[in-house]
Amino acid sequence: MNLLPVKIGLRYARAKRKNHFISFISFSSIAGLALGVAVLITVLSVMNGFDRELRQRILGMVPHATVWGDPTLTDWKSTAEMVSKMPGVVGVAPHTQAQVMFQSTRGVHGALLNGIDPDMEAKISILDENMKSGSLSALNEKHFGIVLGAQLARMLGVSVGDKVTALLPKANVSIAGVTPTLKRFTVVGTFSVGAELDSSLAYINIAGAAKLKRYPAGKVEALRISFENLFDAPTKIWDIARAVPGQNRISDWTRTHGNLFQAIQMEKTMIGLLLTLIVAVAAFNIVSTLVMVVTDKQSDIAILRTMGLTSGQIMQVFVVQGVFIGCLGTVIGLVLGVAAALNVSGVIAWVEGLMGTKFLNSDVYFINYLPSELQWSDVQLIVGAAFIMTVVATLYPAWRASKVEPAEALRYE
Repeated sequence: MNLLPVKIGLRYARAKRKNHFISFISFSSIAGLALGVAVLITVLSVMNGFDRELRQRILGMVPHATVWGDPTLTDWKSTAEMVSKMPGVVGVAPHTQAQVMFQSTRGVHGALLNGIDPDMEAKISILDENMKSGSLSALNEKHFGIVLGAQLARMLGVSVGDKVTALLPKANVSIAGVTPTLKRFTVVGTFSVGAELDSSLAYINIAGAAKLKRYPAGKVEALRISFENLFDAPTKIWDIARAVPGQNRISDWTRTHGNLFQAIQMEKTMIGLLLTLIVAVAAFNIVSTLVMVVTDKQSDIAILRTMGLTSGQIMQVFVVQGVFIGCLGTVIGLVLGVAAALNVSGVIAWVEGLMGTKFLNSDVYFINYLPSELQWSDVQLIVGAAFIMTVVATLYPAWRASKVEPAEALRYE
C-alpha cells in the first residue's frame, strides 16, 4: 500500500494556511461535529436514564402482572404456589386494594390503599428496600398499622406514630341512616422511591384489608406476579390465566404504565434522529472546507500529478484530510459527551441547589431528578454514524481534486 497520499493528506490537514477563512471553516467543522456528537451522547444517556428509572422505580413498585378474582380468588395460596413454579416467574404475592380518602388533623388526600403480605411483598417489589422510616414488617406487628408514601405523609402532616383516617367510597346502612365507611390507622412507616408513587400509595396488612372490605378471613382480591423479564409479562400472564381456576381478570404493566414507557422509547428515537441531523450538518461542513482547499491547492495538485501521482491517489489525499478533520471533531465530541453523560446528574443537582429551584417536579414527572445512564452501544452507534458521514462528505471534493488538469492549473502560475 502506498502511504504517500496519506502522508500528504495529513500534512495538508496540519499545515497553517495563508487563507485564514479556510482555517476558520475547518475549525467550525471540527467544533460543530464535536458539539453534535457530545450533545447526542449526553441526550441519549439522559433518555436511557429515564428508561432505567422507569423500570427500577415505577415498575419496581408496580407489579409486572396481576390476576384478579371476581371479586376474590379461590384458594389463593395453592394458586400462588402453582404460579410460582411456572417458567419465568420470580415472585408471587397476594393483594387487595381500595381507593380511599385519607384524613388527618392537617390535611386530606386521596390515595390507593394496598393490602399486602409484608413477607411475600419483597419478592415482587422494591418497597422494603425503600423504607424511609419505620419498617414494613411492622404491618404484621401493629394491628391496623399503615405505611404511607413519604410525600403523602407530608401532605397529611403525619409521621410514624400518628393517626390517619381512611374514608372508603362504601356506605353503611343502619337505623341511624347511611354513614360512610371509616377506619383509623396508625402510621408505622413511610417509603420513598423518588417518584409520583410517593404521593399516591399506602400499604396495610392483607388481613386488615380483607376486614376493611368485608371479605371472609383469608380472602384476597388478586395475586401480583413478578417475572425475570418484565417484557414477557403480556404473553406469560395469558398462560397463567388459563392455568388459574375460575373466571379471572388479568392485567399487566403495559396497560397501566406502558404508554409512559413507549413515550420514552419514542422520544429517545425521535430526539436521536433530530440530533443526528446536527452531526450531519457539521459533517457536511467538511465539504465546504475541502472544496475551498482544493481551489486553494490547485497548483499543488498539478505539481503532484506531474510528479507521478494518479487521480486515485490525489483523491486519497483529500479523503485523508477530510477524515482527519472529522475524526478529530468526533474524538473531541466523544470525550466531552462521555464526561457530560457521567456527570450531568450531579451538575444539574448543583445548579438546582445554586438557583434554589427544581427542574423536575415529582408532581409533574415520575421522578424528581435528572437521571443519566451511559450505554456504550449508543456511543459506538453515534461515533460510527459520524465517521460514515465524514467519509461521505469527503468524496465529492476529493473527486473534484482528482479531476484537476495539471496544464490548466499551471497555465497562469
